[in-house]
Amino acid sequence: MRRRYLVATLAAGMLVLAGCGGGDDSGSSGSGPGGLSVPKIDKLAALGAGEGSVNIISWAGYVEDGSTDPKVDWVSDFEKESGCKVNNKVAATSDEMVTLMKTGEYDVVSASGDASLRLIYGGDVAPVNTDLISNYKDVFDGLKNKQWNSVDGVPYGVPHGRGANLLMYRTDVVKPAPTSWAAVFDASSPYKGKITAYDSPIYIADAALYLMKTKPELGIKNPYALDDTQFKAATDLLTEQNKLIGEYWSDYTKEVQAFKAGNSVLGTTWQIITNLAQADKAPVEAILPSEGATGWSDTWMISSKAKHPNCGYLWMNHIISPKANAAVAEWFGEAPANKLACAQTADKNFCTTFHAEDEAYFSNVWYWTTPIAQCLDGRKDVTCKDYSAWTQAWTTIKG
Repeated sequence: MRRRYLVATLAAGMLVLAGCGGGDDSGSSGSGPGGLSVPKIDKLAALGAGEGSVNIISWAGYVEDGSTDPKVDWVSDFEKESGCKVNNKVAATSDEMVTLMKTGEYDVVSASGDASLRLIYGGDVAPVNTDLISNYKDVFDGLKNKQWNSVDGVPYGVPHGRGANLLMYRTDVVKPAPTSWAAVFDASSPYKGKITAYDSPIYIADAALYLMKTKPELGIKNPYALDDTQFKAATDLLTEQNKLIGEYWSDYTKEVQAFKAGNSVLGTTWQIITNLAQADKAPVEAILPSEGATGWSDTWMISSKAKHPNCGYLWMNHIISPKANAAVAEWFGEAPANKLACAQTADKNFCTTFHAEDEAYFSNVWYWTTPIAQCLDGRKDVTCKDYSAWTQAWTTIKG
C-alpha cells in the first residue's frame, strides 16, 4: 500500500521543449496538446539481451521484493527470469521523479499524469515500441493513447493502473449522505473545521471540475485547462473553502486516523483509504459524486538516455503481466491496467471494488494531467495557467 506525496513545486521553466524534426516510424515528433512541439527521439527498434540490471524510479509500493513484507514480492521472479537486477529508488513527489530522470541515471519511471507531459516535452523519455511489450495488448483500451501518455497517437509509456479521487464521509455524522462535491464547498457547512482536502496544487482541478458542472457560464471544458477568469474562479472557491478545512492531507495513513478519530468527517479520499478506515471499524463510506472526479493513471516510461533499455523493456512488460499487475494493484490499492489481472487477484471481488472493468465509471474521471500554457482543451485564442501558476496559487490559498 502506498504513501504518496504527490506534486510539490514545479520550478519555472521545467517544461522545456527540445527542438523538433521530421518524424518516421522509429521516432516521434509533431504537435502535442496546444500545438507544443515534441522532441524527436527514436524508440527502441528491437529487443536485445538484457544488460544485467535496471535502474527504476517508482512510487512506494510499486516495486516490492519481499523486504517490506515477505509475502509481497514481484521483483525476485523478474530478476531470475530476466537476469536483470532491479535497483529501485522510491520518489516522494512527481517533481522529484522529473528531477531524477533528467540526470540520465535511471532507466524507467512510474510517472503520474502531472509529471508525464513534463518528461515527454523535456525530452527525458522516449516513445515506447509497444510491439516489444507482449502484455500491452491486454491493457484496458481506456488507458491507452491518452493525453497524458501519448502524443499524436504515439505511446510514451505503458499504463500501470488507475484510480479516482472520491468523496468520503462519516455515516454517523454527515446526514443526509452527500451526493455532490457541494458538500465540501458549502460556505455554511455544519462540518466546518472537520472537512479535509488533498494537499496539492493539482487539487485546483477538483474545484475547476465542480465549477465546470455547476457554473457552465465559465466555459470550463477541461479542469486542467484554465484561462485567467476560470483560474480565478477556481482559486477563489478554494480560498473560501480554506475557511472550512480542518487539515489538508497528503499521507493516506494520517487521513485514515483522522476519520477514525472523528477529526475529519468529510473530504477527498482514495478507495484504499476508505477500505483501510472501514477495516479499522470507522463508519465511513465513499462515493463518486454526481459531478464526477479527478483521478490518476500512472504510466511506466523509459528514459531517452536509458543505459539499460532492454532490461527496461523487460521490466515494463513484467509489471503489467497479469500476475504482477494483480499483485501490485492489490498491495497499492488501485485498479490494475491489465484486464487479465482481475482473474489473478487474491480477493476475487477486488476488481469490482476498484471498478477495474467499469469504463462507464472511469468515463467520469478526469485523470491528472500537467497544466500548461497552451490550453489542453484546444483553445488557441487564450493562454492557460501553467503548473507554476497553480503552485504559486496553492501556496496563497493555504495561507
